Amino acid sequence: MNGTDFDAARKVADAILYEGYLLYPYRASARKNQVRWQFGVLVPKAWAEVDGSEPSASQTECLVEPRRGARIKVVLRFLQLEARQTADGTWDEGVEREVEATMAMDDLAEGELAFPFDLPGGSSGEPRRTRCPLSGVLRCSAERFDGPYGVVKLRFRVENMSPWHGPGAKRDEALHRSLVAHHTLVAVEHGAFISLLDPPEWAGPAVATCENLHTWPVLVGEPGRRDMLLSSPIILYDYPVIAPESPMELFDGTEIDEILTLRTMALTDEEKVEARSTDDRAAAIIDHVDSMPPELLDRLHGAVRYLRSAGGGQRVAPGIDNAAGPPEVPWWNPGADASVSPETDSVRVGGVAVAKGSRVRLRPGQRRADAQDLFLEGRSATVEAVFLDVDGERHLAVTLEDDPGADLQRWHGRYLYFSPDEVEPL
Repeated sequence: MNGTDFDAARKVADAILYEGYLLYPYRASARKNQVRWQFGVLVPKAWAEVDGSEPSASQTECLVEPRRGARIKVVLRFLQLEARQTADGTWDEGVEREVEATMAMDDLAEGELAFPFDLPGGSSGEPRRTRCPLSGVLRCSAERFDGPYGVVKLRFRVENMSPWHGPGAKRDEALHRSLVAHHTLVAVEHGAFISLLDPPEWAGPAVATCENLHTWPVLVGEPGRRDMLLSSPIILYDYPVIAPESPMELFDGTEIDEILTLRTMALTDEEKVEARSTDDRAAAIIDHVDSMPPELLDRLHGAVRYLRSAGGGQRVAPGIDNAAGPPEVPWWNPGADASVSPETDSVRVGGVAVAKGSRVRLRPGQRRADAQDLFLEGRSATVEAVFLDVDGERHLAVTLEDDPGADLQRWHGRYLYFSPDEVEPL
């Protein structure tokens, strides 16, 4: 196995490593950045026993179909905090760490293998940066199932072994001896992993025995590939990818890139100076946003990945660039399936065909989760398109007739959406 084994997975793994690392407005003075929190924190055992809010260990269990000569490679990745002295106090930066272990399946079958690691503390540089020592262990073991399939259950435990003697200390102190945003990448040579999310029927009983604590393994790489796993503190589906419209990491996957980018552009010069001085990664975000060309900003507006036809088949559809105006060629590709055409499709409501240009009165139903739609009760609207979602349900995209910004929303392709049973034709 060589160093390029995990190239296909590292972009997703890096997003996990920095998820929540630094939040908008990217300034140390912002309250949300004074109480920092990320997924996948393993605190010292003694701290976990007293506080109990975060674990000191995690466990990944997965299934593999090994062949003769199978080998396993594990890469444990996490951030080690480093306190940087500033004029206003200290700021905790993240230093990327990796612990690698490679082993033969035959060796694993003979008993648990332990791979301890120690990261020394110390101070260096100007401005002064200080790290606390950090130690832990990666424990690997295997259990073979009886039966004709030759399936093996692998277990990987990550334990924070850092000593802790700080009764009554604050969480910020414990974090300096913690593995932050930890996750593992696992590869098999001469073998194949079994998906825990979508296993073959015969593997169901074995999947039910897997116990994953504080991490969850999914297949990564090209769809269909089964030689790599990512065990993440964030629950993912198999074969996760980063949206191609996301040009860089903004450290907050729960927000929309377009909104974060626009808000960052709106920061004052003084706020941008503070953000740049807070962290080198914040400085990179500010520099990137300040130099972003208009066409890259347009890409952030959104994309349609695929549509499902009335017959249930899926097809990939190119992304929509709504900000560029109506495309010359319909994006739903009627040449591939003429039955899907939001601009010309219709749906019958109370015996009346409703399509683009139809006038309707909005009657939001009780089953809708968005309470704000109730304020639209009785308003008249114009249907702009009829969409088919991935579950085969139809939805009406509408603009309000008395909305002075309707033309602008129509140009951007930003509509309100209602089910056919939530409107009445006018």
